[in-house]
Amino acid sequence: MLNSVLRLTAFALLLAPSLAMAQAKQDFTIVNKTGYQIDEVYVGPVSSSKWGKDVMGKDAIGDGESAEINFEGGGGCKWDIRVVYNDGDASEFREVNLCNISQVTLFWNRKTGTTRFVAE
Repeated sequence: MLNSVLRLTAFALLLAPSLAMAQAKQDFTIVNKTGYQIDEVYVGPVSSSKWGKDVMGKDAIGDGESAEINFEGGGGCKWDIRVVYNDGDASEFREVNLCNISQVTLFWNRKTGTTRFVAE
């Protein structure tokens, strides 16, 4: 009996780092090349209409600056991202696969009035 308990404990200890790494895979860097300040960043599940709390981790991301985005994502790789600029306008990016990228760079296109992102 004691042998079984020790095996289960050892197995749980082996799994703990891999579970933490699986959650950390969803963290990413956001780079702001929009020409505007970003005041808020939200990451939400693909099928949800609720954004939850601002996950930026600092007050603002100025143009040309970046910030590490760390959040408690749970399972799944695809997430929606919403950024809110200092003038109150917002941009949303749907079904971003955060397991396959480590950086998102945002660009503003003045001609079309849209923000695009490049994932790396």
